[in-house]
Amino acid sequence: MLLIARTKEFNKDQALHQAMLLFWKKGYEAASIPDLLEVMGISRSSLYDTFSDKQTLYTDALEHYKKGTFNKQAILEHASSVRDGILQFFEYHIASAYDTSLPGGCFVTNVATTLESPDEKINELIKTSFLELEQAFCDLLEKGQQRGEIDKTTDIKALSYLLLNLHQSINIMAKADQNPERAKEMISFVIAGI
Repeated sequence: MLLIARTKEFNKDQALHQAMLLFWKKGYEAASIPDLLEVMGISRSSLYDTFSDKQTLYTDALEHYKKGTFNKQAILEHASSVRDGILQFFEYHIASAYDTSLPGGCFVTNVATTLESPDEKINELIKTSFLELEQAFCDLLEKGQQRGEIDKTTDIKALSYLLLNLHQSINIMAKADQNPERAKEMISFVIAGI
């Protein structure tokens, strides 16, 4: 009699989301294969059949995280004014960075600050993530200049880079300080000067 092995079906997106949360919390090195199997609710063979290896799973988890961050950038794209857009973006970001139901900070920032020698694909994902956010800030600021909300002499490239760095610093402070009010005060101070 021929026996056919049955593969366990699972929700790939849900399993990937759980892997992302574990990598976000523990980092690549500390997230063991047994830990990943447990949180993903899958077998070892399913992990390797679906994701090939731990490194590919890590890259897929990072890409999964990035897809969710586009909602935040949409705030900038659809803002009615520069100041309102930046304020709403950072209110949302601060709430996310300090959300106690999440590992804290930002997965991309954690990857950028904890991997000593990321592989080329991960390095490119991080770089692209930062460039896309900086460009989203720049696009909003350019619109603001065109509408007369921002002085024409303002260096919007430098201001975009400043906003990107504030975004990243909030991620780090959320992990270290746990005081969102200071982050909100900082953003209010910056917006008042735009």
